[in-house]
Amino acid sequence: MMVRPAGPKILDNSMLEDQPDVDPKNKAQENGVKESEQGGSAWLETLRTIVIAVLIAVGVRTFAYEPFNIPSSSMEPTLLVGDYLFVSKLSYGYSRHSLPFGLPLFSGRILFSEPEPGDVAVFAYPGDNKTDYIKRIVGLPGGKIEVRDGILYINDVATKRELLTASEVAEIGYENPMGFLYYETLPNGRRHLIREISDSKPLDTWGPEVVPEGHFFAMGDNRDNSLDSRADVGYVPFENLVGRAEVLFFSHEGSSAWWEFWTWPSTIRFSRIGDAIK
Repeated sequence: MMVRPAGPKILDNSMLEDQPDVDPKNKAQENGVKESEQGGSAWLETLRTIVIAVLIAVGVRTFAYEPFNIPSSSMEPTLLVGDYLFVSKLSYGYSRHSLPFGLPLFSGRILFSEPEPGDVAVFAYPGDNKTDYIKRIVGLPGGKIEVRDGILYINDVATKRELLTASEVAEIGYENPMGFLYYETLPNGRRHLIREISDSKPLDTWGPEVVPEGHFFAMGDNRDNSLDSRADVGYVPFENLVGRAEVLFFSHEGSSAWWEFWTWPSTIRFSRIGDAIK
């Protein structure tokens, strides 16, 4: 049982009342010591708060969601240069590439869940295991992938392409006049936008090849302007997956210089903020 030490507090106060006046000089010195102690305590509390905040931020980025931005056009029209998005680290489990700086603390994956064809995924480029790429997963381990005259075939089944009309292109707000936009439907029913300049570019004919076990086949939605599994990137090892792109939290067109702050609001793509990535 705990009791409140009330008696001694009263006793101390009564004893002070009977003592003669305290030397003002000594009292000032005592006050100075107390203020110094309080200042040191406040500084330590501030440092503690900062450390806790940093640890929470690192934990969220490592195990839950990490922000990324888009620097190139390889995923247009789905993702535009200047888009900022959150990537779910929970979706595919965790590997060394989930950790800050890709620290090699363990190998393989923990709590691994396989991507679905159609997922937009961030992964570490297999060529250096540190540069982050973002592409669409279209081929799973053991799947047969081929591109014929611009048409993607998965396990010998052609994906369905639907050409968008000019009014449909205007409705989605895509402003690049070159090439054509299509809705592509994968065999599992996932539907998304792609862009083609033509169906006779070098990467419009590829394969067929079978995706090796433990790897995935990824393509950019900007099919004629993307280095992906058809070219330099090659197959993506399951360990290199970072996470699944989920939602846009900011977007700007980048036409203003950093110091022209008065023009910043006019460059923000407000209509894209909050859009789910499909």
